[in-house]
Amino acid sequence: MIKLFHGSNMAIDVIDLTKGRRGKDFGQGFYLSADKNQAMQMAQTTVERNGGGVPTVTTFLLDETQLNAPTLRICRFEDYSAEWALFVVKNRTNRTEIQVHDYDIVYGPIADDRVGPQIRRFQNKWISADVLMEELKNVRPTFQYFFGTEKAIALLKKALII
Repeated sequence: MIKLFHGSNMAIDVIDLTKGRRGKDFGQGFYLSADKNQAMQMAQTTVERNGGGVPTVTTFLLDETQLNAPTLRICRFEDYSAEWALFVVKNRTNRTEIQVHDYDIVYGPIADDRVGPQIRRFQNKWISADVLMEELKNVRPTFQYFFGTEKAIALLKKALII
């Protein structure tokens, strides 16, 4: 079992995929991190963005052996790549209710403040994929998990905090 953390402005008792914002790195869905500090930063950002609530990190458990189930569609980006950047740009520019991909789970780097400006320059075609990769080669990524379907959400078990 691995622990994954979700940062929000409230505790999450029931995951509702419709509450996820559109235009995020991997689409509209439920995002988690294996890094509790990163989740707390997201919680603080959510409180600031929404103008209320309390920064809260909810812990979930995931049996990672279930990630090998042949019925799951999983996309993994183990590092920054041109493929990852194109995927992020497609998702960030999608404002429709229809996902640009059909993955249940996506794992990969966060396009956070350390890489966001480069992604925007790439998105606006001010730099090429090669230049983007050159600029990101010395940035150590922070990773995120995206759960985008009810099938994927069913794998998560809320951890009881004692």
